Amino acid sequence: MVSMFGAPPRAVALSCVIASVSLFSGCNRQAPPAGGPPGGAMPPMAVTLLTAEPRQVPVTIDVVATLEGLREVEVRSRVTGTLQQQLYKDGETVKAGTPMFRIDRAPFEITVDSARAAVAQAEARAEQARRETTRLAALVADRAISQREADDAATGARTADAALLAARAQLRDAQLNLGYAEISAPIAGIAQRAQRSVGSLVSPSADSGLLTTIVQIDPLYVRFALSETEAALVRGGKGRQVRLLGPDGQPAAQVGRLDFTGSVVDARLGTVQMRAEIANPGGQWLPGQFVRAQIVTGEQQAFLVPQAAVQSGDQGRFVWVMGADGKAAPRPVQAGPWQGRDWVIRSGLNAGDKIITDNLLKLRPGAPVQPAPPPGAGRGAASAATPGVAPAAASSAASAASK
Repeated sequence: MVSMFGAPPRAVALSCVIASVSLFSGCNRQAPPAGGPPGGAMPPMAVTLLTAEPRQVPVTIDVVATLEGLREVEVRSRVTGTLQQQLYKDGETVKAGTPMFRIDRAPFEITVDSARAAVAQAEARAEQARRETTRLAALVADRAISQREADDAATGARTADAALLAARAQLRDAQLNLGYAEISAPIAGIAQRAQRSVGSLVSPSADSGLLTTIVQIDPLYVRFALSETEAALVRGGKGRQVRLLGPDGQPAAQVGRLDFTGSVVDARLGTVQMRAEIANPGGQWLPGQFVRAQIVTGEQQAFLVPQAAVQSGDQGRFVWVMGADGKAAPRPVQAGPWQGRDWVIRSGLNAGDKIITDNLLKLRPGAPVQPAPPPGAGRGAASAATPGVAPAAASSAASAASK
């Protein structure tokens, strides 16, 4: 059967179905939203910007250091005897002259009494020799005795005087040993634990003579070593301040100063020994502790950038900046040490650069970005914001356009 248009009925029906499908598809196609990026491009990403401003920052060197007590003194027995008492508590702070140990005094008291008796005998002999010399001198004048007898008497008197001096020296020695029976703190500081228990026999000529150690922890010595280049910077610096860094990387409030700079380079390590003295109120730091120290050698002009904004790549460290065209671009920088929570950027940035500080993982070179609205800004202000325009100005422009 042939239709009036000369086409088969099946072909006419198929044409109608295709036309209906095309018309239905055309009706459901939506137009792109007005005001969106052309060609379906991604909208600019909202990022937080930091304007680079140069400032004077300290030039620092971070090193690992060892702390030492300003004075570390061994407390030893100076006589042999039995340890009778411990007069302090282990770990407590003592003052200079504070009694710490007591050795049995009885043997030394007996020695003192014996030496005192020997002095009394020597004094009696000396006095008798002087009387004899005086008596014989008168007899020599009358020629009742020979001159030799008078000379022998004078020699005896001088010998008795010498014996008296020796006896007095022995008494003084015995009194000193009696005084050494009570052992006092030679300096002020923190007394360590006792090395000998009560009842032990101690002697100055053996290892048993060491009783304890006193450490003065305020102030402290900070010992460290620097390379030849770093040592040259420190010697040429003006302030040469030293600070200790806490576990969080923040410097302590106390500031120390170098008091010793080595004049010899270690041939094996190529380093120079240095030492600083720093206050330690409250005993926050302890001798023997390994710490991080920061040496300030001067000042320089640099930029401070949050640590999270500085990234590392194959070519070194870099930051993301927003260019004048509103697009993100990586900028290689030379980073120095940390200062608090910021990184010191020595070169690579210019004053006024817009540094991107968030959404860093989503950025790509040439990606469009725009400043994020300040916290609390409304959605209308955020949608009206444009790159380089403050949200308040964008809101005013939108209101004027609507009017």
